[in-house]
Amino acid sequence: MAGAIASRMSFSSLKRKQPKTFTVRIVTMDAEMEFSCEVKWKGKDLFDLVCRTLGLRETWFFGLQYTIKDTVAWLKMDKKVLDHDVPTEEPVTFHFLAKFYPENAEEELVQEITQHLFFLQVKKQILDEKIYCPPEASVLLASYAVQAKYGDYDPNVHKRGFLAQEELLPKRVINLYQMTPEMWEERITAWYAEHRGRARDEAEMEYLKIAQDLEMYGVNYFAIRNKKGTELLLGVDALGLHIYDPDNRLTPKISFPWNEIRNISYSDKEFTIKPLDKKIDVFKFNSSKLRVNKLILQLCIGNHDLFMRRRKADSLEVQQMKAQAREEKARKQMERQRLAREKQMREEAERTRDELERRLMQLKEEATMANEALMRSEETADLLAEKAQITEEEAKLLAQKAAEAEQEMQRIKATAIRTEEEKRLMEQKVLEAEMLALKMAEESERRAKEADQLKQDLQEARESERRAKQKLLEITSKSSYTSMNSSTTALPTDLPSFNLISESLSFDFKDTDMKRLSMEIEKEKVEYMEKSKHLQEQLNELKTEIEALKLKERETALDILHNENASRGNSKHNTIKKLTLQSTKSRVAFFEEL
Repeated sequence: MAGAIASRMSFSSLKRKQPKTFTVRIVTMDAEMEFSCEVKWKGKDLFDLVCRTLGLRETWFFGLQYTIKDTVAWLKMDKKVLDHDVPTEEPVTFHFLAKFYPENAEEELVQEITQHLFFLQVKKQILDEKIYCPPEASVLLASYAVQAKYGDYDPNVHKRGFLAQEELLPKRVINLYQMTPEMWEERITAWYAEHRGRARDEAEMEYLKIAQDLEMYGVNYFAIRNKKGTELLLGVDALGLHIYDPDNRLTPKISFPWNEIRNISYSDKEFTIKPLDKKIDVFKFNSSKLRVNKLILQLCIGNHDLFMRRRKADSLEVQQMKAQAREEKARKQMERQRLAREKQMREEAERTRDELERRLMQLKEEATMANEALMRSEETADLLAEKAQITEEEAKLLAQKAAEAEQEMQRIKATAIRTEEEKRLMEQKVLEAEMLALKMAEESERRAKEADQLKQDLQEARESERRAKQKLLEITSKSSYTSMNSSTTALPTDLPSFNLISESLSFDFKDTDMKRLSMEIEKEKVEYMEKSKHLQEQLNELKTEIEALKLKERETALDILHNENASRGNSKHNTIKKLTLQSTKSRVAFFEEL
């Protein structure tokens, strides 16, 4: 009895100690989160919690992925989390990833968070070379990735070497050409500069629109064998099932769109596909593992559901999401336009202020020069006045001497010596005195004229001084006016008019607003078609430009296959279209004969 009681107590204590929660780590493309998960929770409970935390409503594209025995698996929504073959040590780690891909990213991805997560995932797949991307397209995609991260190109900020630490191109592309990192950066930056004005979400969407046309985008590959035992690859994507040669993952040999498939099932390692046309026999293939068959079936069911969903009218939830997205896009566009206007006005105000400051400095320099000229004029005037005074005194002195000479001549004449010798000497002295008097008179006249000229120069110097003072007065008054004008012209950041505009903005979207938005969307489509043509020309130019630097011996098998497809004019979509022109029966027969 005592032993039974003790055993019951021991069992109760163990039961009580058993934890009711466990820690889960969720890894997204740009963050890590930890949650306390209840033992009884199913996959859907954890998945919904993650989606709510991220603010994600387009949940149908995503799933929680984990790895078991080197095989990728996805958390089932209707099964308990701990009932999966997940690692037992905490925290249990899951990767929140896109499980299904859209046919047209621009039309199907509504929320900005959905676009961002897809952008990060596709970008990583391209850089990890899980999606083949030709070199010229890699450069273009890199330029959009830079726009999404850094915003508009500014040569004063984004100087040479600013992309040195960024991983933007697949290593295969870098190794294929004799180009330095600086040369790659130069080509990426050239395209980056053309994306000016695109917001982050717009740049990311442009990235996805280009990436979705790559042959390996959104395709999950599985090794299979047909009835004859031929090794093949099965590709599952948004469009249907595709059969590939193991050495060529770019071009399918056979394709079966989802609207031709009625039923998919598996038994152990054998997979069975039933075509929609009941007259056509089923076709089967074998995979390597039962676990792989489960994954194939999940991907087939999910992709088929989304394929059919796209071809029906949008649900009320999706309609609401799209309406909200349109309103949000229009609001952001108006906000960007308002900010652009404010930025332009601020830049104009700064330019005006700089111009006024420059003009003020120029006027100050002119005033300084005028002041110096005035000082020089004053000094010159003083010197001329002093020289004129000296000349005038010299002229008076010479006039006095001339008068004295005249008196001396008169005195000599009055006292002439009677003798001939004295007379001759007297005449000679008289002649000399007359010549001296004449010379003195001329010198006096010259000095008088020079004094008059100096007086005139002095008058002109004083007039020049008066004009210099007048100009200095004008410049000084103009400088004070300019300074006052400058202080009133430089616009502060928070002008009342700006606040008034921002307060009066309204986002009441009426029918007319929606019609206008529709017309803008149609206009954008036309512009996009023209831009696509221009883009293709740019890609071809870049391809031609770097072709001479290619190291042919480093080309991979996928490079060669892509070049062959490009030379034939084959693309992802027209290849699948050509394959599906054949009858389903002939394609099934071809698959079994491979």
